[in-house]
Amino acid sequence: MKKSTLLTLTALLLAPLAAVHATDPSANSDRLPSFSWEHVPRYMHIRKDTAFTADEIRYLASFPLVTFEKGTGATQSGSTEAGTLAAARAIKKINPATKVLYYRNVIVHYGGYAANALLTNMPRAFLAGYSGSDTLVRNRVQAYDLTNAKMRDWWLASAKQVCADPAIDGLFFDGNIKVLEPAYLRDEIGEKKKAGLVDGYTAMMQDARRMLGPEKLMVANVLRARFPDSGMSRLRAFDGSYMEGFETAVGNVPLKDYVAKGIAAFQEAARQGFLIAFTAGLGEEENEEGTKNRQRTDEIRKSLTRDDRAVRRFQYLLAIFLICAEQHSYFCAHDGYDAKKSKVWMTYPSEFDRPLGAPQVPAVRGGYVYTREFAHASVRLDIEKQTGVVEWKANQ
Repeated sequence: MKKSTLLTLTALLLAPLAAVHATDPSANSDRLPSFSWEHVPRYMHIRKDTAFTADEIRYLASFPLVTFEKGTGATQSGSTEAGTLAAARAIKKINPATKVLYYRNVIVHYGGYAANALLTNMPRAFLAGYSGSDTLVRNRVQAYDLTNAKMRDWWLASAKQVCADPAIDGLFFDGNIKVLEPAYLRDEIGEKKKAGLVDGYTAMMQDARRMLGPEKLMVANVLRARFPDSGMSRLRAFDGSYMEGFETAVGNVPLKDYVAKGIAAFQEAARQGFLIAFTAGLGEEENEEGTKNRQRTDEIRKSLTRDDRAVRRFQYLLAIFLICAEQHSYFCAHDGYDAKKSKVWMTYPSEFDRPLGAPQVPAVRGGYVYTREFAHASVRLDIEKQTGVVEWKANQ
């Protein structure tokens, strides 16, 4: 890292935080992405370690909301920070209205960030288990020790530096479930340390809002049916939630009941005005390596096979989304976040060209079947049979 970058980050660490801004999804709506019921409202979550092409940038600029994942541009630009900023600035030149989020994980330490150089000599930067190992995430990746105030200050300052750029509209917070799931890392670090980790995280999220101020978006991967309240109490700290793991049922809960609880959470949050970025995989789900059922925190899916099953899967996911969506809900069905590996990157299903129109009434539930009417479409979802049908009305 250049000396000037180190000095800038150090100054940010010492700078006072801005006045706190309590999140209200109806307040300062200018920071929210544009929204229309004209067609299915879409979201993009992607990374590419080299620069995006001109065609790819034009494609990205067609979305109201884009998150650039970890590793974006890192190989070509030298760091995730530089690569993200390059892509965001390119989008803004074409469509200033597209909202761009910068990705940071709140607990998992990923490489590729220039800011990581400041951690080299920081004591207690990472969690260590009773065994002495500090590679606790999937037994190969380090985890931030959020009980350490200096670690939290580093995290906030490094995020602030990128979010200060006018091409970045906010921050995407990942890894929240790993912190908040009571069983995750508890055996490795103990009950007391786990509780301290949650307290440190809570303080960091409060400081993040003060740091970012009212103009920047805060979107977290936090709404999940695994929690007693589905994460609604934690959602209050943010402008909205990314939703994944919609079908990653934990414990002994039947999948249909787990999905029904997730639908209820999506509906409740969306009706309260929170932004929802519903993101679900098209491939078949597989188990998370090296974890107990209760500790499964990530959605991991097999490679997509382009056949009728993928088509049915897309219809099912679209039906789930439409049953739940309200203003500022956005849809993303994907086969992974790497643009170089994806089979659906820059594809455009015909459903996205269909006129949708506003919902006529709230969704109706009968057992495990849901229905909902839009101006130009009728939706039927059966979560027990895992089928979804969107019937587009005649002459549309």
